[in-house]
Amino acid sequence: MRNFFLFISFAFTAITVLSQTHEVGVFVGGSNYVGDIGRTNYIYPNEFGGGLIYKYNLNPRIALRGTYTYIPVSGDDNDAENPFRINRPQGKYQFNNTINEFAVGVEFNFFDYNISNYKTTFTPYILAEIAAFNYKSPTAVNPVTNIVTLTNKFSYSLPIGIGIKGRLDDNLAIAFETGARITLVDDIDFTTDKVNSLNFGGTGNDWYMFTGLSIVYTFGRPPCFSGLAN
Repeated sequence: MRNFFLFISFAFTAITVLSQTHEVGVFVGGSNYVGDIGRTNYIYPNEFGGGLIYKYNLNPRIALRGTYTYIPVSGDDNDAENPFRINRPQGKYQFNNTINEFAVGVEFNFFDYNISNYKTTFTPYILAEIAAFNYKSPTAVNPVTNIVTLTNKFSYSLPIGIGIKGRLDDNLAIAFETGARITLVDDIDFTTDKVNSLNFGGTGNDWYMFTGLSIVYTFGRPPCFSGLAN
């Protein structure tokens, strides 16, 4: 039994060492949100955002990843298809907010992926992350000027998504992905039950999405890594 555990430990260590690959890069794309104002389309980018990405490939099927994403979001009842939002008794609403998100998670590749081997330079993938994000939240409204007081607020979300990635050249790869963030808050669009005049929405939490392209530079791969995919 002791020899069995030693073998498993050695095998896991060998796979991790042989598959050590780093990827760093940037991504750009479009963002949108789904909440109590404007459209209800889950993928309908209407703002431009971007960020930075780092990946550590554990093996040809699994990669750990960390990202920073700048995500502007907005909504306007003039763009809504929902009759209630178009004809609100109190009038139509619109908002703009900015989300700064830090996330860590895992990518699961459908196929073996290793851009140094021509047989494994393309794969679809799914991703799952945990994120912390910062945004502006309303705390009060001036009854005379009707100006909303905003404060910085932090919360958490659960990004999930799907993508496809492939080789550009020996050290560059490109990916296209789209992901939805399930949040724990309902005030990204400034709807809140803490301020009576802003308590006009539903009780469901807000979502925000990001869809875009990334380009990464890969490095740190030992020569024997490609043997794992043969």
